[in-house]
Amino acid sequence: MSFYLHDIPLSAAQTRFEQALQSAELDHILGSETIPLDENALGRVLAEPVWARLSSPHYHASAMDGFAVRARDTDGASLTAPISLQVGEQAQYVNTGDALPAWANAVIMIEQTEPLDAKGRLSAEVRAPHAIRIRAAVPPWKHVRALGEDMVAGELVLPTGHTLRPVDLGAIAGCGHDTVSVARRPRVAILPTGSELKPIGAPVAAGDIIEYNALVLAAQVRDWGGEPTRFPITPDNREAIRARVLEAAQEHDLILLNAGSSAGSEDFSAEIIRELGDLLVHGVAVRPGHPVILGLISHQLSAISLSPFVPIIGVPGYPVSAAMTGEIFVKPLLHRWLGKAIDQPQTIEATLTRKLASPSGDDDYVRVAVGRVGDRVLAAPLQRGAGVISSLVRADGIVIVPRGAQGHPAGAAVRVNLLRDSAEIDRTIFAVGSHDMTLDLLAQFLAQRNRRLTSANVGSLGGLVALRRGHAHFAGSHLLDPETGTYNTSYLPRYLPDTPVQLVTLVGRQQGLIIRSNNPKRIMSLSDLVRPDVRFVNRQRGAGTRVLLDYELEKDGISAETISGYEQEEYTHLAVAAAVASGRADCGLGIAAAAQALDLDFVPLFEERYDLVIAAAYAHSDLLAPLFDVLADADFRHAVGQLPGYDVSAMGTVVPLS
Repeated sequence: MSFYLHDIPLSAAQTRFEQALQSAELDHILGSETIPLDENALGRVLAEPVWARLSSPHYHASAMDGFAVRARDTDGASLTAPISLQVGEQAQYVNTGDALPAWANAVIMIEQTEPLDAKGRLSAEVRAPHAIRIRAAVPPWKHVRALGEDMVAGELVLPTGHTLRPVDLGAIAGCGHDTVSVARRPRVAILPTGSELKPIGAPVAAGDIIEYNALVLAAQVRDWGGEPTRFPITPDNREAIRARVLEAAQEHDLILLNAGSSAGSEDFSAEIIRELGDLLVHGVAVRPGHPVILGLISHQLSAISLSPFVPIIGVPGYPVSAAMTGEIFVKPLLHRWLGKAIDQPQTIEATLTRKLASPSGDDDYVRVAVGRVGDRVLAAPLQRGAGVISSLVRADGIVIVPRGAQGHPAGAAVRVNLLRDSAEIDRTIFAVGSHDMTLDLLAQFLAQRNRRLTSANVGSLGGLVALRRGHAHFAGSHLLDPETGTYNTSYLPRYLPDTPVQLVTLVGRQQGLIIRSNNPKRIMSLSDLVRPDVRFVNRQRGAGTRVLLDYELEKDGISAETISGYEQEEYTHLAVAAAVASGRADCGLGIAAAAQALDLDFVPLFEERYDLVIAAAYAHSDLLAPLFDVLADADFRHAVGQLPGYDVSAMGTVVPLS
């Protein structure tokens, strides 16, 4: 059944179009393709998340030109008591980026060495002397880029829906990929029609119009991730336009039919769409852009589409109306087809510099220039008119006057949708606190809900301090109270006495010893940490894992001073696993998922609860609403449950605070 509608409200037009797309199964990503990782991937949208295959660097690398040494061989060196090291036995020359010899754990800068010959005299052989003299000791891992310093195998590098930038290409390559899965670009046909139109660069006479709407629309489509095809100008001939529409439908996902959408005698668009498919909307109560047409036309299945329908938008001929039609209808559709979040414009509060009159029956999109004068933000309305494309060029933002209003007086406060970039990132959720592998998955699921999760790993106590200072929306915490055996609740009054919070369980998880594959040293419990042949790697002070370790050591009567490596600290579970995988340590306390990520073994020892401590000021905000949606999402729970050592049965439970 066809519909012929006139000047319906914008929201109703959008709803009708969305429902038609859903019925035609055209409301989701169109498909994906795997492409080589090269500069042509720039600007593409990820169809799948990128997880690190390799750690970067994947070996211990020298960070300086100099000599690789054993740190202990430099002990005692000073200005007054220098030490000589034999090259080959105790020192080996390395360039920046070279792999360290297996026996070395530090690098001395070449500028801090004195080359010596076989008789102990200064030598001209700077890079290949018989020996070197040093006048300062170096600690372990000085001037060394440790394995996994940049990225650790198994961590999330980029989420689905992310638009690739130049630096992203380097990160993807650096973590072991040579291809990338991206969303297929929607193919958009742009059909300019009108006998009065002339190509760009052609001579024009009175009555001729330079056809540049197709150029603007094509540029918009390309900017939004699509592949535009600009067809030649078609004169005002019904059969010629109909044939062009059918031609475009065979190889394109969307058709933009420019002009011919009003009620003029030579405006054939509505008739053609009604004949070929379903005319959904003809006329939207929005200025500029009244005579917009929305429809679906039928076509035979092609190689690029499994749907028997192609959406078609009749775009008004006036340049501003055409451009705004692209912003309002085309951009959201392309983003949906690419798997990108539907953009919400950045907004700012401003004061109108003069009276603004608007028709009461339309949603009025008013172009404004925006400036800051003193402590006020001002919005100056620009020249009106659907044909004044320069007003879009000059505009800093759009003020939308809704239907029913007749404008605003001078001095009124208005909200401006910015067209210029803003430094404010208003969809970022900032988390500070304890590290957990599920935060990467949480970031992935939040990205699909138009939220970006940024997390800083400073330990559980550090996260509570950040909340107290107002530097985070929430903190991850798993602080064990040794006296009660409970997690987190007793710490909140001490560290957040004046900050109301909500405590929500994320997961239950296993903590245990991350060890080398096949457990060559047969490490099975904390009591094995005191063995002289076992090197341990610890978490930093304030980390919940460190608190748990100290509690269990005290309970077992084990002194921290007897553990080799107790003072060697890392800030994440993956960093602990990387230290073990690289041979820098034999074991460390952490979670099973981190061990699995680097193909290590795991000895489970303890069960704990990992909570999100959420500032009450944000707990019920729009910003964090998707967070709670994710915690209730069955797919997210399933994804977390597939990680070893996790229990999701209590996920999303609000923990009572007495």
